[in-house]
Parts: sequence; structure tokens; C-alpha cells
Amino acid sequence: MIVALISDIHSNLEALGAVWDEIKHADAVLCMGDLVGYGASPNEVVEFVRKQMKKRTFLCVRGNHDNAIAFGAEWGFNPYARQAVRWHQRVMTVENLEFLRQLPVRQLFTDDTGRSYLLIHGSPRAPLEEYLFPWLPDEEFKAVLSYVRQDDLLVGHTHVPMLKVVEGRRIINPGSVGQPRDGDWRASYAIIDTEREPPGNVEFHRVEYDVEEAARKIIDAGLPRFLADRLYEGL
Repeated sequence: MIVALISDIHSNLEALGAVWDEIKHADAVLCMGDLVGYGASPNEVVEFVRKQMKKRTFLCVRGNHDNAIAFGAEWGFNPYARQAVRWHQRVMTVENLEFLRQLPVRQLFTDDTGRSYLLIHGSPRAPLEEYLFPWLPDEEFKAVLSYVRQDDLLVGHTHVPMLKVVEGRRIINPGSVGQPRDGDWRASYAIIDTEREPPGNVEFHRVEYDVEEAARKIIDAGLPRFLADRLYEGL
């Protein structure tokens, strides 16, 4: 079984399309949230995901930007993100906003070997808010896993790829499809191949996409230029 992991698309249709070309034959797609925010193609991204959910095993949880746009919960956002949230609220269709509202905060998945996964955007302690960065001490990851009954925890939110193994259990972050922040501008995703033994059966991948088109759309939409410029740097 091939399981594709994606997260933090952030309304970047060009990046999503490039990643999808590489994962479209996966047996399951698991998304750790933030379909929208920052970018200029929110309706197109949400409609693509909605379509795929009807055709295959495609699970998705709600991220903090999804939540902010769906419910107006923009407190704590920086001025650039807040401006993008308000723009999204103006341009998104009623149907797509309702879809975001109905996304669960947590999802469960079990692969064909019986290994279980908890999908969440931030962490089980604060599903929409807490950042689990790779440089946190091992004791912190142990503490996080104490809240999880499943074998593995799948997260997003940091936009930084990560694999942490704690006593045979894993915390996996596939990085960001549409807004990488690890210094590599290319879209990020991960693949789990269940025919191989964990923990080494997860691979991280990067793919180039039409970043100039994604940036142009942001500028043409009247969104802050900063949101376009950062796409080129992966920061």
C-alpha cells in the first residue's frame, strides 16, 4: 500500500498540481490541513480536494488557516496572514467555506498492515496551534505521544519536513506543499510504503512547480507582495 502525506497547501494550485502528478496513484492520501490561506487559488484548491474525496481514500483535517477563514478566528495572525484571511473570506464560495467548517480537527487512519495513525494539524495538545518543530528536545516528543493511542502521529503546521522516532512510534510531518519554510522553495510531500518495515518506510520528496505563476496570482489579487516573494525562497 502506498500512502501519500501532504499538508499546508495554502491556496497554491500550481504546487498542488505538481505534487498530485506524483502521488495520484497512491492508495490513500492523508492531508494535515491548511488547504487555504496566503495564496490566491482557494476555491480551486478546495474544489480539487472535494472532488478527490469522492473518488478515493482522501482524509483531511482542519488547519488553523482553514479555521480562521471558515470561522473568522484570525486573532494571533500577523498582518500579512490576516489580510489574506479577509481576502479569502470575500472570494470563497459559500459551499467551499462550509466545507472548511465541516473538516474535522482529528482523523484516524489504519493502513493495510494494521498500523494506526492520528492526523492532526498542530499537535494533540493544541490541534490548531502548537508547533512541533524538529529541533524540540526528545522529551517533548515523548510527552506529545503520551496523548496519542495510535502507532504514529501525522502533523503539519510548521511547514518543515520531519521524522521523529520515539520507542518505535513516529511523528511525521511531510512539510508544506504550497508554502515551504525550510529554505527549499520546492513543494514538499512524503510517501509511506507499507510493503517496507517501519520506521524506515517513509520517504520525503520535493518537486518543482510554476512558482512564478503562483506568485503572479498573489500580486494580481492585491495580496501583500511579501506573500509572493517568500515563495521563491522557501522561507
